[in-house]
Amino acid sequence: MIDSHCHLADEAFVPDLDEVIARAQAAGLTAALCILSSDDAPEAARAERVRERWDAVRFATGVHPHRAGAFAGRPAGAAAEARRRGQAFGSCAVGEIGLDYHYDFAPRDVQREVFSLQVALALELDQPVIIHTRDATDDTFAILRDAGGGRLRGVFHCFTGDAAMARRALDLGFYVSFAGIVTFPRAPELREAARIVPADRLLTETDSPYLAPVPFRGRRNEPAHVARVVDVLADLRGEPRDGLAERTAHNFVDLFGPSSRSRTA
Repeated sequence: MIDSHCHLADEAFVPDLDEVIARAQAAGLTAALCILSSDDAPEAARAERVRERWDAVRFATGVHPHRAGAFAGRPAGAAAEARRRGQAFGSCAVGEIGLDYHYDFAPRDVQREVFSLQVALALELDQPVIIHTRDATDDTFAILRDAGGGRLRGVFHCFTGDAAMARRALDLGFYVSFAGIVTFPRAPELREAARIVPADRLLTETDSPYLAPVPFRGRRNEPAHVARVVDVLADLRGEPRDGLAERTAHNFVDLFGPSSRSRTA
């Protein structure tokens, strides 16, 4: 079982990182993908500790749309930061990147420029992208189509859309990842989307420390709770729980490639 998207280098995990990792391993996790903001030096310092404590953790780096405003007038700088931080951590993907028109923490035109140039970086590096999109569906797909040129691969992380949006992602060849929101009782459209995603395009995640699944809502989320996401998805899809956990772990490797340890083993 793999948590395909968590923020394990977040400040929230500083006090008890070793215990969090121990609980993840006890829950059956064999790996996790830790997402880093390329332009956040304190987070990178914390990520070094994560890397020391759990050698099964992999990393992805990118400039989140919330932080894109810092690159107004110099959007290429975002891609440069993603490249630099990615090299430092041996990143297996560019992300999370995308558009967020819900909060508009950065001007939308700047978000689009920063997003497009990071898509170009992913193509240059031959790496997948990890997509964050909120209230920006059409613009997100337009950039993936136009900047991606039909050669881009990746995942829509923490998917919150409906079945129609899921089909758009699948038509691009993307994977779809579900987090704790799929366990919420008032998410019927999301649950329907979870049922229609093919088994070979499905991923599971926590997005921890955010979005703890039922019955942990209101508490800090952590990678061990991906087991709850797997349980609910298996029930929704009418599939064996162990089979779904194994399938999504295979999908993770199919998308992000084997770890360096696997390649040298």
